[in-house]
Amino acid sequence: MATSPKQLLAAGAFALAALGLCAAPAAAAPEKNHPKAADVAKAKKAAVSTAKPKKAAAAEDDWAPLDEAEPDITDTKVTEYTCELNNKVTIYSNENDDAHIALRWKKRLHRLDRVGTTTGALRFENTNFRLIWIGIPSKGILLDSRLNRQLANECKSAEQSKPLPTAGSEEMKS
Repeated sequence: MATSPKQLLAAGAFALAALGLCAAPAAAAPEKNHPKAADVAKAKKAAVSTAKPKKAAAAEDDWAPLDEAEPDITDTKVTEYTCELNNKVTIYSNENDDAHIALRWKKRLHRLDRVGTTTGALRFENTNFRLIWIGIPSKGILLDSRLNRQLANECKSAEQSKPLPTAGSEEMKS
């Protein structure tokens, strides 16, 4: 007994019609009639509205610097640094006080206190604004300790930007 293609097609159509009749009441039922579905939908909306992106949450902590008076920069030696990405840093140092400097960054003047190092680098910090200035003979770096990132790198004064004389050039001058 062979099954003809007409019989197969009719059986398939009957099966699809039966499936459509069984699924129709479930699809027609609105979601709000189901109490658990409504609770889940409300919870999802609340979670989406209160959730913050991770980066924004990290940058948006409760920290805010205290107001502090700008340091007095009269009778100071001024050193201007040109950094990567066209950033500028100005250091005001006093010959009589090597434990502090004033640093101008983004139109604001900050007082930084010297911190001892074992490497010989000059390290100055402002714990209120969480700024760190590190000066080494070849360059300076400004860091933000709160966000753990560099604010300005490859900062060089006019003196540091001058090319170093080579041994061969010294012999030629003699």
